[in-house]
Amino acid sequence: MLAAGFLFGCMGVFVKLGAHYFSNTELVFYRSFLGLLMVYAIIRQQGGSVATAHLGGHLWRGISGSIALLLFFYCITVLPLATAVTLNYTSPLFLTVLTMLVFKERFHAPLAFAIALGFAGMVLLLHPTLERDQVIPGLLGLVSGFFAGIAMLNVRQLGLRGEPEWRVVFYFSLVASLISGSAMLFDTIHPVSATGLLILIGLGGSGTLAQLAMTRAYRTGKTQVVGNLSYSTVVFSSLFGMILWGEALPLTGWMGMALIITGGVLSLKLAPKHDI
Repeated sequence: MLAAGFLFGCMGVFVKLGAHYFSNTELVFYRSFLGLLMVYAIIRQQGGSVATAHLGGHLWRGISGSIALLLFFYCITVLPLATAVTLNYTSPLFLTVLTMLVFKERFHAPLAFAIALGFAGMVLLLHPTLERDQVIPGLLGLVSGFFAGIAMLNVRQLGLRGEPEWRVVFYFSLVASLISGSAMLFDTIHPVSATGLLILIGLGGSGTLAQLAMTRAYRTGKTQVVGNLSYSTVVFSSLFGMILWGEALPLTGWMGMALIITGGVLSLKLAPKHDI
């Protein structure tokens, strides 16, 4: 998960660089399609098969993940990198709330406090940290976190059913390529220059390797530990943003990020465990 965190941070850098050459939808397509080719090559090299008995699960994971990715990439292009990543990583909070509602569990005081802490962090990060014209992208970042939470749930379900990580990533890349590729037909398609090609290769490579590492972590590791370590992406993204773009958040922004991470970690620890 630490390797995935670093690679997801790198992916964010390539998205921000690629925004000068491509639209948000194009970046999602190239990231997904290059990932599809890479994973398929790995499957062929290992003599594996893409045949699955859980096509419905892969479809839901692909749809939820694609929506999360489209919104996430958009937020990266218009918000500071650390802010966009942190808003996307509100997913454990949404996952906890959804799990409690689905299984009709009671919100005991410590868990309710942890969730409230995380949502208080969201408020601090969105206002007054963001400029007036950034509030809508900020809210879309929260929506990306919601769908990322659903995708995390789908990944866990597929892992419990014995699906290997490369098959999960293959179908996610396939569905995301189809969705973003279809959306590209209604938008401008920009030419790929030599610089743009290098950015796309970096984007596809880092994103796919991160996805493989994350999927294996959730399939083989303890969900709570893996979920906690996933926040390393926020740390790496913050460092990249400061070093490459000189991004500096006000104190309230850093406080909001800290509260979101704390609330997410505590909610993973305190939420009831279900084999779902």
